[in-house]
Amino acid sequence: MFIKGLPVGQLGTNCFIAAADDSLDCIIIDPGDEPEMILDIVRSNNFKIIKIICTHTHFDHIGALSEIKEFSNAKIAFHKDELPIFEAAKDMAAFWGFEVGDIPQPDEFITEGNIIKVGNLSFTVMHTPGHSPGGICLYGHDVLFSGDTLFADSVGRTDLPGGDHYKLKNSFNRLMKLPDNTQVLPGHGSETTIIRERQYNFFGKM
Repeated sequence: MFIKGLPVGQLGTNCFIAAADDSLDCIIIDPGDEPEMILDIVRSNNFKIIKIICTHTHFDHIGALSEIKEFSNAKIAFHKDELPIFEAAKDMAAFWGFEVGDIPQPDEFITEGNIIKVGNLSFTVMHTPGHSPGGICLYGHDVLFSGDTLFADSVGRTDLPGGDHYKLKNSFNRLMKLPDNTQVLPGHGSETTIIRERQYNFFGKM
């Protein structure tokens, strides 16, 4: 399995490119900014982007959607509960002093239990609200793409529109039931593992 993480933009959002060993197909997860850096990896590996997944739609996770979509014509997918956040993304960016260009509309919605296939890889969609209403994680092959639901030693904030501390707590507890050796690839910061977060993440002790 090929996984490449790229911190993009001023907020250091982790964009991930994931591909199987048996195929040149790949998915892009959270293309938040710097589309040329993302596409350089795609081109250098002769990958074909088959889907663009947004773990949620805060502006720092969707800022490069237009360019990636234009390059690949791949379908953009996120959870339907993210629509209010998606529609407010440009205004939210402006509030924080950032500028986001035109953002293409989603092609499809994904929800709990859907399977994202890439070659011989399969990732299961987990709806994990709390940081945002339609936040999702992708889990498969001992890897969790956790978006802003779970970070190393932390979790996503809940004081933004659509955030919910109680829902995030439920989502966190659900993720802590995954196997110990699950590699966690978060939306910001360094990677971690479920066993480490179960032991050390402050949120589990609140």
